[in-house]
Amino acid sequence: MFRRLSQPEGATVRLTVDGWPVTASAGDNVAAALLEAGFLTCRTTPVSGAPRGPFCMMGVCFECLVRIDGVGSRQACLTPVRDGMLLETQQGKREAGR
Repeated sequence: MFRRLSQPEGATVRLTVDGWPVTASAGDNVAAALLEAGFLTCRTTPVSGAPRGPFCMMGVCFECLVRIDGVGSRQACLTPVRDGMLLETQQGKREAGR
């Protein structure tokens, strides 16, 4: 289970994940915000449909791909949260043209 070591004081931002409202700490990346909100799966694999979630948290593994504001295959661990973000988990293969 994901849990913060300490709760940061300061600003929060509001985002939407698969239609659900989520509050995150300003300065977090999208992957950390998803984990803290209880979303452990960012995408599913194209062949078996197995759930995948953040793993390395530094942009190496590509397990945390999500759709951000309509743009698919974005790495959640490398993207800072901002107020009003619209996030969607991805099902299956990556999008062409990325």
